[in-house]
Amino acid sequence: MKNVLTVDKLTKQYRGSPRMAVEKVSFHVAPGETLGILGANGAGKTTTISMLLGLLTPSSGSITYFGKNFFKHRSEIMQQVGSATAFARLPSRLSIYRNLDIFGRLYGLDRKTRDYRINALLEKLGMLSMRDRLATGLSAGETTRIIIAKAFLHSPQIVLLDEPTASLDVDIAHTIRNFINDQREKGKSFIITSHNMLDMTELCDRIIVMEEGKISIASTPEQLARSVHNTKLWLLMGDQVEACAAFAKENNIPFVIDQAWIELEVGAQEIASTLLKLNKRSITYADIEIKHPTLEDYFIALQKKRRKAKAQK
Repeated sequence: MKNVLTVDKLTKQYRGSPRMAVEKVSFHVAPGETLGILGANGAGKTTTISMLLGLLTPSSGSITYFGKNFFKHRSEIMQQVGSATAFARLPSRLSIYRNLDIFGRLYGLDRKTRDYRINALLEKLGMLSMRDRLATGLSAGETTRIIIAKAFLHSPQIVLLDEPTASLDVDIAHTIRNFINDQREKGKSFIITSHNMLDMTELCDRIIVMEEGKISIASTPEQLARSVHNTKLWLLMGDQVEACAAFAKENNIPFVIDQAWIELEVGAQEIASTLLKLNKRSITYADIEIKHPTLEDYFIALQKKRRKAKAQK
């Protein structure tokens, strides 16, 4: 089956700038796949998304949707591409329904189809009771849900989402993630950029990490998280903390003592055997916490590495 999107050596250099905003970026998105783009501000994420939507013209490289050249078939392709950003705004003097109805007309949807899809999307996003309200005065969460509804109105095959849960309350962000996951189950493909690591972990099948306009690594969220450190096993030892520290030294296990607690850094698959060895040594603990590495740990480490490299220049 053909990829929904294939990007090959995509490059963008702004006029008058000595550096490349995006340099020879290549990736693909398979049918039903969600690809995340992770990186610090200025890494090239927004520029890449803008080129994928035709808002910016690349300096070189190619973009292929559904096996067709984007530059030659842009109008046709955009009928199957949706996009949304949490930073977009709606015409304030129109109602929510009217806003979406106009977008539906632009996509060539007939009246019956527009009405059905608008009501269905608003209901799934918890906004149906507000359909006749003016867009003015909507909260950030309400506006974001309408923008996302717009992105799905024409039933696209792939949707590009830029910071879909930025600055939203936890419950609204949860609603949006549930909606996106529901669309993923229906076979939709996605590209998502976000600084919310929970978004990237829960929604993405793969992630590409961009640094200074280039892709530095491509992997799964789980593999990226594990690349930072092993699982951290926290044990409340009481007066046996020194005995546990001696055990850690003997077994070459990195550890940190924090009063009556000790942190052991072990592989996830080694937790059970480590606890069994402690038991055989009659080293007991009163409480236990297991902290697996997260994508947030990876991003923090990435930022620290970036700042260190910048300071050394």
